[in-house]
Amino acid sequence: MNRPYTFINVAATADGKIDTFERKGSAISSAQDKARVDELRANADAVLVGGKTLLEEQPKLTVKSEALREGRIKRGAAPNPIKVGVVTVADIPLESDFIKAGPARAVIFTTSQTSISHLEALRAHGVEVFVHDEPRVDLKKMMDTLSELGVNRLMVEGGGTINFELMKLGLVDELTIYIAPLIFGGDQAPTLAAGNGFTRNEAIALKLEKVETHEDGGILLIYKL
Repeated sequence: MNRPYTFINVAATADGKIDTFERKGSAISSAQDKARVDELRANADAVLVGGKTLLEEQPKLTVKSEALREGRIKRGAAPNPIKVGVVTVADIPLESDFIKAGPARAVIFTTSQTSISHLEALRAHGVEVFVHDEPRVDLKKMMDTLSELGVNRLMVEGGGTINFELMKLGLVDELTIYIAPLIFGGDQAPTLAAGNGFTRNEAIALKLEKVETHEDGGILLIYKL
């Protein structure tokens, strides 16, 4: 299978939460970490999010720094990486920042559970839509398609379900975690990997590549899978 080099980037609290129990996209990253993430986006060919993030947060997934966008243009790339959404039913509003913010190429992988009328509306708004005739998007097939679209370096920005499924299938090469000096708590607060979970014998082993300490008390951990 041809696939991009794929890395997950996530910000988590010291107790492992990527959001509060309210699930409203609570800020976790420091200013320093946000700048680091912007550089990661600028150096990626595409940025991917899963269904809950796509529908509930409607992320822009664009490069914030004008200098970084100009750097991409000088390299012969578009100002922003390709935006990729993976969702079983693509009921994303047509005015969503995922579609409107840019300029950026927008791609959605979905299933035949999305209505034909909405698929047509998305395409009419410039979104490239790939429909899998299965209960859920086939992530391996998706990776093949992204490779065909010229994506060599893929950044994954969550949430926990897509992170888990990609790692379970062996489709992730690197995991970067910024650990903020915060505690969210909450039984229902999401973590970086959701899904059905693994038994201890099935757990994915990580290889620590790098540790950075930030001035705000946060820690950056970079693992290889």
